[in-house]
Amino acid sequence: MDIEKFIANWLKVSNDFDTEQYLGMYHKNAVLDDPSVGRKFMGHQGIKNYFESYFIGYNTKTRLTDLTVKGDKAHLEVEFTGNFPEGKIKGIFDFAFKEDKISEARADLI
Repeated sequence: MDIEKFIANWLKVSNDFDTEQYLGMYHKNAVLDDPSVGRKFMGHQGIKNYFESYFIGYNTKTRLTDLTVKGDKAHLEVEFTGNFPEGKIKGIFDFAFKEDKISEARADLI
């Protein structure tokens, strides 16, 4: 699996607000933990709720500022812009992969 290419596509799909393709990049049993919103999102339905609420709902665009890949894990540093009070804020994603999909994700604001 080419993780760098996967991340580039994940960013494009996210910024295009393509819910179907976005969910397709996550394993069906994936867990997304986001301490900044105080919740864990389980499986496709939970991750759909997360994406629609915090990305589509706030018109959030994500720009990659740094990417570190180690084995089957990736650490992203990003900048979010959107219709939220700060207008622009930095964040991170940590991904683990299984069967060429995101199996575990941790998202947070920094």
